[in-house]
Amino acid sequence: MRTVLIVEDDLVNARVFSKILTKRGGLNVKHTENVEEVMQIAQAGEADVILMDVSLSRSVYQGKAVDGIKITQMLKADPKTSYLPIILVTAHAMAGDKEAFLEQSGADGYISKPVVDHQEFVDQIAALLPKDEG
Repeated sequence: MRTVLIVEDDLVNARVFSKILTKRGGLNVKHTENVEEVMQIAQAGEADVILMDVSLSRSVYQGKAVDGIKITQMLKADPKTSYLPIILVTAHAMAGDKEAFLEQSGADGYISKPVVDHQEFVDQIAALLPKDEG
């Protein structure tokens, strides 16, 4: 079963995403906003795709405040995790933000909150999951 790692500091959003992904998508879900944990899960290959909140208000890594863009950059820069599809999730969607966020972070996709169309949400994530071989 494929696993989605949800990196989100709002527990309500995390719960909603989890429910949609498990019920509709038949996916396994992990959730954390702890950056060390995100790195460990990614490096251990325990996630197939990451849903990354852009504005993580409480996340700190090695003593520095980091947001979803920075964490995505770190994951994409590490050869062990650079292959992992990362989808940015943000409530601060203004015209032009999507392109800027994708370009800055190197992420593979972008979803704005609130998630209205649950099936489209699942489809967007499923599209980035590694395909089963053979």
